[in-house]
Amino acid sequence: GFAASEKQAIDAALESLASEDSRFWTRADLYWNARGGSHTDGGAFIFTVQPNGRRNGAPTALVCTDKFGRRITVNGEKRPYQVHRYLSTQVPRDFVRLSPCVPVYLCTCVPDLSAEELYARVIGELPGWDYEDVLALLSELERSAHKDCDRGRAIDVLTLLMDRRYPTGKLRRSSLLSLFDKHFAAIVESIRQSPSEAYIFSSAEGPPPSPANENQTIVIDARGFASEGERSLALEIVSLYKRGFRRFLVAHAKGHRFIANGLGPKTHSIRIDVYGSSGDYLASGIDGAEVFVHGNAQDQLAQIMKDGRLVVYGDVGQTFMYAAKGGKAFVLGDAAGRPLINAVGKPRVVINGTCLDYLAESFMAGDPLNGGGFAILNGITFDDDGQIVELETPYSGGNLFSLASGGAIYIRDPFCKVSGAQLNGGEFAELTADDWALIKPYLEENEHLFGIPVARLLEVEGKLLAPERVYRKIRPRPVRALQAEEAWVRKHD
Repeated sequence: GFAASEKQAIDAALESLASEDSRFWTRADLYWNARGGSHTDGGAFIFTVQPNGRRNGAPTALVCTDKFGRRITVNGEKRPYQVHRYLSTQVPRDFVRLSPCVPVYLCTCVPDLSAEELYARVIGELPGWDYEDVLALLSELERSAHKDCDRGRAIDVLTLLMDRRYPTGKLRRSSLLSLFDKHFAAIVESIRQSPSEAYIFSSAEGPPPSPANENQTIVIDARGFASEGERSLALEIVSLYKRGFRRFLVAHAKGHRFIANGLGPKTHSIRIDVYGSSGDYLASGIDGAEVFVHGNAQDQLAQIMKDGRLVVYGDVGQTFMYAAKGGKAFVLGDAAGRPLINAVGKPRVVINGTCLDYLAESFMAGDPLNGGGFAILNGITFDDDGQIVELETPYSGGNLFSLASGGAIYIRDPFCKVSGAQLNGGEFAELTADDWALIKPYLEENEHLFGIPVARLLEVEGKLLAPERVYRKIRPRPVRALQAEEAWVRKHD
């Protein structure tokens, strides 16, 4: 177990351990956004050495519980990767079967499919694979990436495998992610050694390149740049943007702050993909750019965001989208405390997990049915096999929509577990056909990004329900003093 104020510290500790001892790998099985004072969730954990009853021949066992005494475990049927056991590099036989009627043929390359098709085929086969099969596929992807025509596909397939949730059979997801990271890093290294018109490499060690064409992706090794300041990665991205680059792939981020800041207004042509441990203030102030975070993010993301799109394939930290003025954001996991506080204008946000507390405090985003902003909270998570499951409650904290004067929260809460006592200035309202027409396109985009079907969100206990029986709308409660004043003005106008 690790505890740290910043996620990159945990990542760095695991990376160091894995480099010295093959029993460890670079990804944890479980992560928490800690809130130590909560009466409903963890945030504090207890590790205890207890007698083991000589199970597995060991006299003692290390037991982890949360502060309420609930035991924290991982699925013992999911086996971790052990380096010395898996040395095969053959293509998995089941993967190259042409059809059920055709014998198995050995081949030296992965099938000629698009990235999405190849990803779909891999996850269909994965529950029956062992690590040898995974390593064989990754080796073939890595080899194919030396040809520029296949490089983009290899990057896209690995990215989908990192980002999405799916059944992993008897293999542990954290071990798979560690393997994906390793082979992704090898592809980045191949770009350093063999740049092309599609991909070019940049680092802190050499002079910055110029783009060969407007579609060329610049792959930046973040490790040599400072986390902030004059020699920071953030300022390097701004410099490269001014040189003409519009597509950025940031590899090996290690807590680098302010990524995508300072690009200026109306930057809709920019796309930035970030891999590794990105730092605070990512995408803050963006005005049109698209930023994709392939993993968990940290604090102060998308503050004062004006326009653009932010997609996070994991959790986000404290004060997410503080004072945001517009744009779209999609979060696969949870948000920590105080997301969207003091937001104004028309930000539109989908959070698939939950939030710790103070969601949309002092939200001032106008009428969502007339161009204003809103947030959708789905209250879901994923089990060990990548299947969608509902959280015990979609929102366990307090001060939901506290002191809000505009906008709306659309919360997936078919059993009405969120109560009026959790609101402070908001009230429940009927979800109308106009509300559903407003939020449905965002849920469809959410489906495209994360593979979370809208139909599954409308499914409750195995039954497909109407949207108004699944989602609840929370709007600002009218202030009585203002109501009286407005009535007086209307009377005397």
